[in-house]
This record gives sequence, structure tokens and C-alpha cells, in this order.
Amino acid sequence: MRRIAVLTSGGDAPGMNAAIRAVVRAAIEHGWEAYGVKHGYMGLIDGNIHQLGRRDVGGIMQLGGTVLGSARCPEFKTDEGRRKALRALNQKGIDAVVVIGGNGSQTGAHALHQLGLPTVGVASTIDNDLYGSEITIGVDTALNIALESIDRLKVTASSHQRAFLVEVMGRDCGYLALMAGIAGGAEAIALPEVETDPKALVEELRDAYQRGKSHALVVVAEGAKYNASALVKYFEEHEQEVGFDIRATTLGHVQRGGTPSSFDRLLATRLGAAAVGYLSDGIAGVLCGLNKGDITATPYEEVTGRHKTLSPEMMELARVMAR
Repeated sequence: MRRIAVLTSGGDAPGMNAAIRAVVRAAIEHGWEAYGVKHGYMGLIDGNIHQLGRRDVGGIMQLGGTVLGSARCPEFKTDEGRRKALRALNQKGIDAVVVIGGNGSQTGAHALHQLGLPTVGVASTIDNDLYGSEITIGVDTALNIALESIDRLKVTASSHQRAFLVEVMGRDCGYLALMAGIAGGAEAIALPEVETDPKALVEELRDAYQRGKSHALVVVAEGAKYNASALVKYFEEHEQEVGFDIRATTLGHVQRGGTPSSFDRLLATRLGAAAVGYLSDGIAGVLCGLNKGDITATPYEEVTGRHKTLSPEMMELARVMAR
């Protein structure tokens, strides 16, 4: 193997830059040339591929986002688009690709691997829904950003005896909402995986009010059946039953843009270096993840098309702690 490329795809996640840095420096340590692909799979199709040296990735691991950029690329979902990407890689003499990203990104990596190009994935998504890794790059930072916001909102909520609905990211997966709700002391959590009953939420808030709580908190995943705006409307229609004055805050992409935590930097560095190590050992078509404290390689066939489910134990813990 002589030349290895790295790309980031899908939603950006704090820690991606640390993974890029690790891939480049580990590849050079093996005596290979390292290349960066700009703007994800779109860059592959366009041949936007440039050589990177050790110094090119210096001073980036503390930055959020991705210095390589990311972009949607519907063309890559087609056979012709994938073959264009493969031709561009062959023209550059690229022998293998490391793909840093979540479910959609790893599905693309799997497709390239099936066309004969060795690929290895690095698990990176703030949703933490990627099968093959207990925790993915970006989750720790995004969770701490959400938690800091929740802590601040609880201060003003107590001052005015209000209930706050905080909407966090999680279109199809409620992991962030569940963990932020437990760590933030939420009275209720609305998740995409569980049917949301606005009437039951009203009862939870009324119960908290009658118990003399000075504030209440509901953490809502953006993909829940009723998002924060819809719940506020419902609560306003039942204001006398709720007790609290209601406010809503949507954190949105603020959660993606934070400075990566030490955990995410270390995880990204370990996974990026391990991806290069697997390629050096002739192992490809796998996702690098973290399981029981160890770096593992999970075949793409076991990763793509699957989503992790939420822990029943953590969901029960959330219910008990809310009382």
C-alpha cells in the first residue's frame, strides 16, 4: 500500500479533525502518502483530493467541525456516481480510503469496498446510533454542550417558576435526549423511539408543580412525534392543568459546533490510528469502534442498515430519577 485517502462525510461531529490528524500521521509513520478528500463523497466524484503532510494537520485537533468539509451527494448513491468516485481515486493512485462518519457515510464506504477498493470506517456521529461502537466521536462533546445549556436554563426556570422544554438533536435516535435528560434532572423526556403522549407530559408537570418544585424540565429529541414547538402549543391550550409557565428552547446545531472534549479527542485519535493499522494488516471492509474499552473492527455487513436501540435500563433509570 502506497497512498491512503481520508474523508469526512455526513453531519460534522466534534473530534473529526483529531481523527483526520491521526489518520494522516499514522499513514506517514507507515511510510505511506496521505491524501485528504474535500467535501466528502462529492469531493471523490470531483477528484478534489490533495496530499497532506504532518504539518498540514497540525493545530487542528482542538477545532470543532471538519477541515476537510462535508456535503450531501445524492449522485454517490447511484452506481454511476460510485464508479466516477472510483475512477478519480484510481487516477490519483489511491490504494485505500478511511471514511469518518455515521450510518450514511459507512454505507457509502461499504459500497466502495464492494467495488474492490479497501476501505475502513471510523465511527463518528453525535447521535450515537451507529452499530459497531458503544460510543462514537462527537457524542461526549455534544452531550456536555446540551447539559451546560440545561443547567443554565434551570437557573432562570427556578427564578420564575417556569417549565422549560429543551429540544436537542436526534432525528431518529433519542440517545442525546435520554442522557441529557438523566444528567440534567429532567422531569420528562420525549424520544423518537417511544410514543409521546402530551397528556401524560402535562400530568408529569402538574405533579412536579403540586410537589412544590420551583421549576420543571422536559428534554425533547427533535425527532419525537411532538417536538418542542408542538408541545408548547399543547401545553398552552392546557395551561391551567400544567401549573408552570412554559418556555421552549431549541439547541439545534449549537451541539455540533463545540470544541471537542478530551474524551472525543482521545477517542478520535485512537480510532484514526487504528483504521490505518487495520489497513496495514490487510484488514478492510470494517468499522473501527470502541467496545468495552477496546478498539474493535466490525464488518460492514453487520453495521450498515442497522441502528442501535436505547438501553431499557437507562430508560427505566430516567423514569425513576424523574420522581
